[in-house]
Amino acid sequence: MHHGVLFLDELTEFRRDALEGLRQPLEDGHVLVTRVVGSAAFPARFTLVAATNPCPCGYLGDARRACTCRADRAETYRAKLSGPLIDRIDLRVHVPRLTKGELLGQSAGEASSVVRDRVEDARDRQRVRLRHLGLHCNAQLPGPIARRETNATSDAEAILGAAVEQHALSGRGFDRALKVARTIADLAGSDAVRSDHVVEALAYRATDPDAELARAG
Repeated sequence: MHHGVLFLDELTEFRRDALEGLRQPLEDGHVLVTRVVGSAAFPARFTLVAATNPCPCGYLGDARRACTCRADRAETYRAKLSGPLIDRIDLRVHVPRLTKGELLGQSAGEASSVVRDRVEDARDRQRVRLRHLGLHCNAQLPGPIARRETNATSDAEAILGAAVEQHALSGRGFDRALKVARTIADLAGSDAVRSDHVVEALAYRATDPDAELARAG
């Protein structure tokens, strides 16, 4: 798959070796196939979308129903996803139980056309800003270039630095959070990456929305 969307439902039900095979294309944008007669590289830059329950019974963290899983069983369930794989997932969003109003379509929200226009404007900003590099979007930026091209304020850089020092944010996580923050700034129509953009990007990397990493600022 190249320039498409790969959706994996019930992510933790896949074999671990199959999931680990996603690490290379998520990082490099290609798949290397090796056989006796030789090796071949195929383009495989895609958007990974995955969904999984928080535990085997599905109720861990639910406000209305208690989880019935033993602690060790829930931990084994979560351990199917390795740290290096999770580190390559930029946006980790906890989706709580839907309310009656949401299920019945009574909750007001932005129209899809409004969101589409904002996304198209953000992509246009990225194309203009990155055309001297021959790139089209923030996701294509290699880490060292991202640090140079994102135009982060000193406050934003300080928050990222604190996440590295105090919350064990990896080098890969640093670069990915910076690129997400740059995209958030583009969606907001901002030329600079500010501290609030970085805090939001770090919040998306936190497994628990209330984790200290999300409060790095």
